[in-house]
Amino acid sequence: MRLLPLTLAQFNTRLGDVDANLGRHLAFADDARRQGTELVFLPELSLTGYILQDLAVSVARRPQADDPTFGHLLQTSREIDLLVGFVEAEPRHRFYISSAYLSRGEVVDVHRKVYLPTYGLFDEGRFFARGEAVRVFDTRFGRMGVLISEDFWHASPPYLPWLDGADVLRFAPASPGRGMTAEPRPETARWVEQINQAYASLFTCFVAHANRTGFEDGLNVWGGSTPFDPDGTLLARAPNHEEALTLVRLDLEQLH
Repeated sequence: MRLLPLTLAQFNTRLGDVDANLGRHLAFADDARRQGTELVFLPELSLTGYILQDLAVSVARRPQADDPTFGHLLQTSREIDLLVGFVEAEPRHRFYISSAYLSRGEVVDVHRKVYLPTYGLFDEGRFFARGEAVRVFDTRFGRMGVLISEDFWHASPPYLPWLDGADVLRFAPASPGRGMTAEPRPETARWVEQINQAYASLFTCFVAHANRTGFEDGLNVWGGSTPFDPDGTLLARAPNHEEALTLVRLDLEQLH
């Protein structure tokens, strides 16, 4: 049995307060490490909060050791792998919604969100540049692909990592709660779980989703983080509307 001890960290970020959110990241890493976890997944824009608009420029960071924020995260990643969400600044003064995979003091991969929803309550296209690639990267646990929120609602982004042999697909949303089911829980929770289960079953890989929770500028984010195995079986579910660290052990031999 080849196990990947994974923690899905869902929490209520403080909008625009990178230092406060960084402190939560480091505390989560400590807690997860004490529980025997080797990898922590955090939600979309976990370092900054979501409804940034004009704040995007001031909270942007570069995923490198000389960046004050990433210097701390990279040091922590010497003991536990991290996948964190942030606003990425690049030399041409464009800004991206990105996720960075950090391991053993190095930046292994950065995914820039490809599909930027700019409709209804979403306004991403006004403030962010669009990513141009979906790729798989190797980790000490296996091959991974990372997608951010709207990326998962289009068929091609999860299909491409599967073609390149992804063992685990990581889905990082800041999914707002809309509608209500009889359980009760948000209707959006049902939609997200259905699509995660469908991709896990279709591509026979693990799909892990780490969502945010709490309220931001009147927007409710519901939590409910989940991992699915290659048979499409739900392995765990974090509570709705609560902060939580959800530990799951993925049996990577199941892929064989």
